[in-house]
Amino acid sequence: MKNDIILSGVGGQGILSIAATIGLAAVANNLFLKQSEVHGMSQRGGDVQSHLRLSDKPVYSDLIPYGRANLIISVEPMESLRYLPWLSKNGWLVTNSTPFINIPDYPPIDEIIKEIKKIKNHIIIDADTIAKEAGSARSGNIVILGAASPFIDMSFVSLENAIRKLFGRKGEAIVEANLKALKAGRDCSGE
Repeated sequence: MKNDIILSGVGGQGILSIAATIGLAAVANNLFLKQSEVHGMSQRGGDVQSHLRLSDKPVYSDLIPYGRANLIISVEPMESLRYLPWLSKNGWLVTNSTPFINIPDYPPIDEIIKEIKKIKNHIIIDADTIAKEAGSARSGNIVILGAASPFIDMSFVSLENAIRKLFGRKGEAIVEANLKALKAGRDCSGE
């Protein structure tokens, strides 16, 4: 088993919470894990990305080579395009359709979606709306994780347990909201 995952988005969108959830699930499944993060100007809406490598055998590098990522999980559509050189030809791109417009010359969203649709294996969902409908507007990142979960080589229950552990100190209501968001995302994946 080996999963090479790129996580991308903009500062404040919860990329590191996605990474922590997957990481906790990996540890609970006795998997080897390496992670690399780049925060950029994350506090000012800059790009955030993380390489996450999971395996049942030792992982020696935390960086994913070009063309080797099994999965790109993105909470921002333009940011998903930035990391396409890392995606393998059979890899999956799972992204939010809602832009985080943080630059004056942000491209038209329909052009971005058109480019994403050129990728053979892609899922585009409106994670922000799904999160609101699930009862927590702030859990769009977890909705995206749920949509990407069929392409992560761990059980869905492992991710649910990681959510419980990660958000447990924030109270049962936050845990339940995130579990609901995770399931809503999974239901949208079509898998």
